[in-house]
Amino acid sequence: MAETKMNVQLIAHTQVSRSFLDTFVPFGSETHGQAVALTAIRTCYSPNKPSEIVAKEGEKYFGSKASDGGAGTDADRLFRHIFASKHTSTLEHISFTFAIEGVSRALLAQLTRHRVGFSFSVQSQRYVRMGSADRSGGFDYVVPEKVTSDKTAVECADYDLTAEDIFDDAMKYAQESYDLLREAGVPAEDARAVLPNAAATNLVMTANLTALLSFYSKRKPGKGAQKEITELAEALRREVVDVEPWTAQFFEEV
Repeated sequence: MAETKMNVQLIAHTQVSRSFLDTFVPFGSETHGQAVALTAIRTCYSPNKPSEIVAKEGEKYFGSKASDGGAGTDADRLFRHIFASKHTSTLEHISFTFAIEGVSRALLAQLTRHRVGFSFSVQSQRYVRMGSADRSGGFDYVVPEKVTSDKTAVECADYDLTAEDIFDDAMKYAQESYDLLREAGVPAEDARAVLPNAAATNLVMTANLTALLSFYSKRKPGKGAQKEITELAEALRREVVDVEPWTAQFFEEV
């Protein structure tokens, strides 16, 4: 049993197929996500077939400056227009898969409220045994920032305890209770009932770009969300922007 910290890593993201890539020569710095976005957007308005759009229209969009006077190429201008007009169903074709580690069950409950455009595979407390003597070594846990930052002491019996002292004691007691229940023959699926919201979990999450933008708009700093999930929102944004830099402006605007 130990305190743990959040770790977020991008596992995979949308890449065009080799057969599709062979139909056009990349025009510059466009990404695979941009090629998919252009294909989806122009399919709605172009007489060309989806498989032909980048080959026939790529030079116009990726090979020329933005006709609105804004930054980037004319493809960037098109993406800005689509975002402003809320035709973002065309961005649902771009997806990202993340490894999310060391987050609390409290965060998980908040995160899984976002259903449309999200898929989750979560570490099970039913099948992964959390006993001190198990391979897990006991459950890890996440300490809320306000617990560690509050140094006010409260009197308890003959001791003065800070919030962090109280929290640590609660984690130890939960672990001891879980261990005793398991020793008493209670199966893990029932013993887990005494594990706290602070218990850490790991998951794999896949979401499309439109869903991630919606999530970020609700969970970003300044929106009143709990700090742990705002940290997750920021971590997801960084991972997406790192591989698809053109999306940065949309995260800023939601």
